[in-house]
Amino acid sequence: MEINLWAVVTSGILAMVIGYVWYGPLFGKKWMSVNGSTALDLEERRKMQKGARNLYFIQFAMVLLQAYVVSYAPMGWFPIWLAFIVPTIASTVIWNNDSSKVKWTKFLIQAGYQFVIFFMFGLILGLWR
Repeated sequence: MEINLWAVVTSGILAMVIGYVWYGPLFGKKWMSVNGSTALDLEERRKMQKGARNLYFIQFAMVLLQAYVVSYAPMGWFPIWLAFIVPTIASTVIWNNDSSKVKWTKFLIQAGYQFVIFFMFGLILGLWR
């Protein structure tokens, strides 16, 4: 099976853009709230982001890897999301002392983002075959 690397790179770029919107204007305030961040933390976070360039490159590489693996999936993106992403995210939120509401909010925000980008991977990779 031949993989269209332009489709993989495009998927990676769009995943980063979606992440910026998802954890920014769309769910950013709610995400900060459920993680216990405050306005003071926001100023600290801005300082950290200035030095986080390497972390964005690492995140981009991981998203490229996800898109590349999805491009090889004979059954499509949904079983990968359901079998690997959902359990991984669920395990990160259920084993803490947060309330049930906070756990569900964290899970839905994270799993929702992954659902959207995996759907987008499937769409882009499927159209560019």
